[in-house]
Amino acid sequence: MAKTKVLIVEDDRALSEVLFYNLQKEGFNVFRAFDGREGIEQARLKIPDIIILDLMLPIISGMDVCRHLRKMKETKDIGILMLTAKGEDLDQIDGFEAGADDYVVKPYSVRVLLERIRALQRRRTLEGTDEIAVEQLQCGGIKVDLRRHQVFLNDELLEMTRSEFNLLHTLIAQPGRAFDRGELIESALGEDTLVLERTIDVHIRHLRKKLGEAGRYIKTLIGVGYRLDEKL
Repeated sequence: MAKTKVLIVEDDRALSEVLFYNLQKEGFNVFRAFDGREGIEQARLKIPDIIILDLMLPIISGMDVCRHLRKMKETKDIGILMLTAKGEDLDQIDGFEAGADDYVVKPYSVRVLLERIRALQRRRTLEGTDEIAVEQLQCGGIKVDLRRHQVFLNDELLEMTRSEFNLLHTLIAQPGRAFDRGELIESALGEDTLVLERTIDVHIRHLRKKLGEAGRYIKTLIGVGYRLDEKL
């Protein structure tokens, strides 16, 4: 079985070395970059499975690197774990808005970081190997193709992040059902991900924007969460 490829984008060379050593010891195929521009180049060349991305990088910030990678076809589905010395709620939300899959605040233990990497690994494996009994789900002009991992609106392909796709899949699979934010975090981001419940609001906002007028199918339930209605 091919080793999981991990790209470390971290300008602190001492910390990068520690991560490199520990990840190699755990059996990962590890690459490194030391600034944002090099990180983007390495991601395009190596197409890693997971990127450990520092927020505070020279040349191009980690936030901008994340946004850039999510826009490129070849890198948009890579799992991104963002590292930052900042611990404010807004910084975490900004990271998820940029397209990060998970978020770890410095200082952190290598053991905790490894567990978060493995959690991303498990989610990618499940997404790639799950047997799909129903290939397509539809609501109005929205069509979710589960086998191809694609979303169409009136037969026009929409670009979706992995989390947005999983979130829409959860809602459209059970139209009319009310989901609280905790349930949506588990289904869209994975039960191993430690995030704020407000993060789901960010994903819903992005999802509605991409769906345009059809975004009105997603109803906000004050004090509860969200549901997807079959009629506007």
